[in-house]
Amino acid sequence: MKISARNMLKGKVTSVNHGAVNSEVVLELPGGQQIVSIITKASAEGLGLKPGMDAYAVVKATSVMIGVD
Repeated sequence: MKISARNMLKGKVTSVNHGAVNSEVVLELPGGQQIVSIITKASAEGLGLKPGMDAYAVVKATSVMIGVD
């Protein structure tokens, strides 16, 4: 896989919860941290996402915001 995004984190899918339109995908990284992503249900089904399989979290952003109370 070749893509332009430089931030790719490999992990294992721990859960996929399908809604009517979107799916919540939880990916566990090697250190135990989790990343949660909301993608379209069609994309989740097209990728064949299932718990236990390897997948990548791909992050491409032009800015990162930080906030405090």
